Amino acid sequence: MAIHTRNSLLVALSLLLLITFSNLSEIYGAKLRPSECKPRCNYRCSATSHKKPCKFFCLKCCATCLCVPPGTYGNKGTCPCYNNWKTKEGRPKCP
Repeated sequence: MAIHTRNSLLVALSLLLLITFSNLSEIYGAKLRPSECKPRCNYRCSATSHKKPCKFFCLKCCATCLCVPPGTYGNKGTCPCYNNWKTKEGRPKCP
């Protein structure tokens, strides 16, 4: 019984570490592969009523920055390039 409990604890700890480290790439602004832009932008733009322009600009920003902030809104601090790209008027270019 002690071996089963120890193995269960080891599996649970391993899963916790895997989940923790799988999100570190987003937190530290790791570069995405270009093939990852479309699914990330689809999720990023899923909550807006202006999906077509959101996806257009998100894909454009992702192609340049190779980063899309997590979530459907905000969190731009995790992607400095995405966050700092502005229009001529000084407004954010990336959704």
